[in-house]
Amino acid sequence: MRSLPDESFTLVYMDPPFNTGRAQKRITSSVTSSSTSSRAGFGGRTYDFSLKSVTSYDDSFVDYWEFLAPRIMEAWRLLSPQGTLYLHLDWREVHYAKVALDQMVGREHFLNEIIWAYDYGAKSKTRWPTKHDTILVYVKDPSAYIFNSDQVDREPYMAPGLVDADKAARGKLPTDVWWHTIVSPTGKEKTGYATQKPLGVLRRVIQASSRPGDWVLDPFAGSGTTGHAAAELERKFVVMDSNPEALEIMETRLAGYLA
Repeated sequence: MRSLPDESFTLVYMDPPFNTGRAQKRITSSVTSSSTSSRAGFGGRTYDFSLKSVTSYDDSFVDYWEFLAPRIMEAWRLLSPQGTLYLHLDWREVHYAKVALDQMVGREHFLNEIIWAYDYGAKSKTRWPTKHDTILVYVKDPSAYIFNSDQVDREPYMAPGLVDADKAARGKLPTDVWWHTIVSPTGKEKTGYATQKPLGVLRRVIQASSRPGDWVLDPFAGSGTTGHAAAELERKFVVMDSNPEALEIMETRLAGYLA
């Protein structure tokens, strides 16, 4: 990030490790029909199971903010005067992040707290299950930032009968609570990366806070979802990561979009 010029990006999306204190892993496997296997499946058929790969990274830091704060300040330096910073975290660190960002860049630059809610995966029976992430949104200039509300994918009204037919057909502008499923482990979108974010979430971020031809940066790019969404929306992008597995996945995923 330090090698990039000042004010060169209209949008910076940061999805750093969440400081969960454990290694994040995604296991990729395959199942094939076999007449000799002892593994029984549906209808009495038998199958062979094979482990293809395990992708992982270390999500534990002795001093998380010593790691993250300098990168936030670099991101802020790289934002254009009309630029927007999106910082994607979960319940472990987001409250500290809000206080820290208010001190680092100024509370007047805060625009939104977005809740991305989903309902998938294991659920705790000893507390309320945690099924949301939080995205903090800060703008470089509170009087001159980009927000394309007319370009954002719209969503259905929860009570379409309360609005006229034209409004119901068009849908409504999303609020600051986004209901969107995670990437399905068996879906076409999956790459096998442990913390892959869905294209739909990144499309909404990019549609709202950049224009075709603008530069988008993701310094914790992971599986490359930001680059994928940016390319489909005709934005230019820089994606980076320190994990060799992430770089390998991104190289494959983004091959058709790289110059």
